[in-house]
Amino acid sequence: MAKKWELCTLLCAGVRKRWGIKNSEKIFNMKIKLIFACLVAMISANAFAQNNVAEEIAWVVGDEPIFKSDIEEQYLNLQSERQSINGNPYCVIPEQMAIDKLFLHQAKIDTVVVQDSQIAKEVDARINFFIANLGSREKVEEYFRRPLPQLREKIADMVRDQYSIQRVQANLTDKVKATPSEVRKYFSTMSQDSLPYIPKMVEVQIITINPVIPQQEIDEVKSRLRDYAQRISSGEAEFSTMAILYSEDKSTAVYGGETGFQSKSVLLPEYATAAFNLNDTKKVSNIVETEDGFHIIQLIEKRGDRINTRHIKLCPKVSDKDLTDAITRLDTLKNDIASGKVKFEEAAFYVSQDKDSRNNNGIMLNEATHSNLFEMAQLPNEVGKIVDKMNVGDVSEPFVMVNSKTQREQVSIVKLYNRIEGHKANLSQDYQTLKGIYENHKKEQIIQNWLKKKQQDTYVYIEDNWRNCDFRYDWLKTKQTSN
Repeated sequence: MAKKWELCTLLCAGVRKRWGIKNSEKIFNMKIKLIFACLVAMISANAFAQNNVAEEIAWVVGDEPIFKSDIEEQYLNLQSERQSINGNPYCVIPEQMAIDKLFLHQAKIDTVVVQDSQIAKEVDARINFFIANLGSREKVEEYFRRPLPQLREKIADMVRDQYSIQRVQANLTDKVKATPSEVRKYFSTMSQDSLPYIPKMVEVQIITINPVIPQQEIDEVKSRLRDYAQRISSGEAEFSTMAILYSEDKSTAVYGGETGFQSKSVLLPEYATAAFNLNDTKKVSNIVETEDGFHIIQLIEKRGDRINTRHIKLCPKVSDKDLTDAITRLDTLKNDIASGKVKFEEAAFYVSQDKDSRNNNGIMLNEATHSNLFEMAQLPNEVGKIVDKMNVGDVSEPFVMVNSKTQREQVSIVKLYNRIEGHKANLSQDYQTLKGIYENHKKEQIIQNWLKKKQQDTYVYIEDNWRNCDFRYDWLKTKQTSN
């Protein structure tokens, strides 16, 4: 009973602080709210008691408690993800949880709404990641010590909170825009030691062709898929078994071909169209051709705009002769470029089958940064090895590489368009980088100032056993009050 009353009084103290209720006030509706809050606390405490769980309150922020069990669970999660903690975890973790609660309270005030479809997509991605790394749904449940539906719900709450916090922070800083004079002034105040080091960067042009695949090879692949579909439809074999044995999509084959829940925007267009047209979980689709290969698909479940399917993928094989023919073709083109008969940019537009670069003068796009510049480690392995030995303006010999998206062999030539050697940041070469650093600095200042004010305006209680910490913020100076 003492533990229940402790939870009640702590939460009620938070309600009094948030609503501005003094002990002498007799306003009826405020007292009703306070009584209701205390009843909720008592019910919560009673529920914990009935489940034989001894819940210890570590912090109270506003009218929301932070339990010792929440802190320990977060600690275990960080350990399992091999994330380092800078400091005592029983100080760092609850303080960060308290900071998150300040942002989440503001999200309620701002009526921040996170779309369910956005949450569901992120939850599916994380669950699929866990299954891929642990091996099965059962192992995921065993690892996290809870059924998959409960794990989904837990992750959904975490994702919703993360997106809500990001929205609040974005709302606070969305008007931050640095002017050139501000960037120059900021740069002039930076010491040489604090200037960031910009690694070697390159701009690369590429021309790629896909070797011609004989129709006989395509017909053979389709014939095998039709045979698989017939055996599955007749009941002779399970789709999942056939996927494990024969599918060339190694990322899904080990799970019986299951893709996990995906939206149309994530799936390849042809695959999405065929999959969403399926309504019977016992039927197998017709053969579907995508840029990845040829597929047969089975529906598992639809949930609104998301779908979970199984598939078996086969890819026509490129013969040595087809590769040699493609290399010879690009070797001739490379000689024409070297002799000045054709410019690399023109050849890229008319010859290259790399749709991401052909309309950009053949210049490769860095998807991670949405720019034309690559650090060497960001280039595809085959391209990086060749470019590293080239001078600006050089055109490579033809080489074979594997397309990271389709996993098919293709033949390419590259030209080193530009190289910027590694150096300390300077305004002439790295204005955009320095502008980003300055804007991030301004955003961090805004958020820090907001947090300090929000902290002062919010009731905070920290239990005695949790106060002996070097906190980032001064929670104890004005916030620690008695009940």
